[in-house]
Amino acid sequence: MQDLTEGLARFQRDVFPAKAPLFEHLATTHRPGTLFISCSDARVLPELITQREPGELFVIRTAGNLVPAHAPGADGVAASIEYAVAVLGVRDVIVCGHSACGAMTALAEGHDLTGAPAVAAWLRHAEAALARTTATDDDAVGTDRVAALVRDNVLAQLANLATHPSVARALAQHTVDLHGWVYDIGTGRVEQLDPAAGRAAVLAA
Repeated sequence: MQDLTEGLARFQRDVFPAKAPLFEHLATTHRPGTLFISCSDARVLPELITQREPGELFVIRTAGNLVPAHAPGADGVAASIEYAVAVLGVRDVIVCGHSACGAMTALAEGHDLTGAPAVAAWLRHAEAALARTTATDDDAVGTDRVAALVRDNVLAQLANLATHPSVARALAQHTVDLHGWVYDIGTGRVEQLDPAAGRAAVLAA
């Protein structure tokens, strides 16, 4: 904890005063333009990757950047999506996967998750992606298989995202755009996926 409290002290002493006007504005205003859905992995920091200021991104982080398809009843992910799209009116939604994802590695390599039943149950939301990877990349092994699953999973979660009523309405009204990204931790590269063509284009090298 000491490193955290020291960091807090530096924030209050050095960072906050330098951005005091911004934080004063944010105290009464919350209008992010983008919903960024990423993995909970500590190596993936949406604001750092995109160089956004506080207040510019509405962030949802889940293991494996999974977005359960819409279902009756409330849950935290669905509520956050609805709030970002229907209330805050974000214009863009990004689902961002990343290299060396532990969740996708566990699925791709068939890890035994009996000791982590909640994780195993959560990863069922990636079954469609796993089926696609298995069908199209049956010969891939190791890191190649994980990388293929990371990409297929982003596409699958975009499809799940579109099942949420608030997102479906915004798509029909052309008030929101969906984007799929894959971030490479070791190089900083970001690829944008094309759901229709199944291709990736490098956004940053």
